[in-house]
Amino acid sequence: MFLVITPMSVIENIAQVRQQIYDAARRANRDPEQITLMGVTKTVAPEQIREAYAAGLRVFGENRVQEFASKAEALRDVQDAEWHMIGHLQTNKATKAAELFRHIDSVDSLRLAEKLNSAAAESGTKLSVLIEINIAGEAAKSGLPPDSAALEELLKAAPERSSLEIRGLMTVPPYNDDPEQSRPYFRKMRALLEEIATRKLPAVHMKVLSMGMSHDFEIAIEEGATYVRLGTAIFGERPPLRSKI
Repeated sequence: MFLVITPMSVIENIAQVRQQIYDAARRANRDPEQITLMGVTKTVAPEQIREAYAAGLRVFGENRVQEFASKAEALRDVQDAEWHMIGHLQTNKATKAAELFRHIDSVDSLRLAEKLNSAAAESGTKLSVLIEINIAGEAAKSGLPPDSAALEELLKAAPERSSLEIRGLMTVPPYNDDPEQSRPYFRKMRALLEEIATRKLPAVHMKVLSMGMSHDFEIAIEEGATYVRLGTAIFGERPPLRSKI
């Protein structure tokens, strides 16, 4: 089931969000051009994605491989858009993900990195990837603990995965109605990114910090986000999913 809302609301929402991004960046003495707005298009119909594209949005995030596969043909002519896989990715869907996306923002294990690397190498492509960090240690969420041996293993194995380009980190902090509650987690993420960057590890580039969603993206920008991932703020509330794709 795809979400359909009036085109004008998408255009107006994007304009409002861009103003909020600008204001948040200025509060933090940052250049607004350093922040990329990603439209999260889970359950959003191709027609509404096109409206967002017409309003100037070029970066989109999908949560499920199969759902995007069902939209990809209808969006094939939108050639300069970036499609990012941002949801949890099972290793058995790595090959299909590598076929559909050039950006995988939710790598959470060395095994998944190996599968993606093999799939990309086989097709002669290179994947841009982010490492997903479970910054609060939530049992229900995927991602690597920030101080884990598994994260260290993934970072040190980067030179052996020549078809992957590690570009940074991604996180989803615990949800709270008060966006200020996300600030400590965002701050920890920025510190982690900077700590990894100072090590100058081979084949590891810490340029992207993807964090902040519709309810807390302004706080994320104030704390250093370079990508913010917005669904509801652009496309409105999603209908409940009947089944997991």
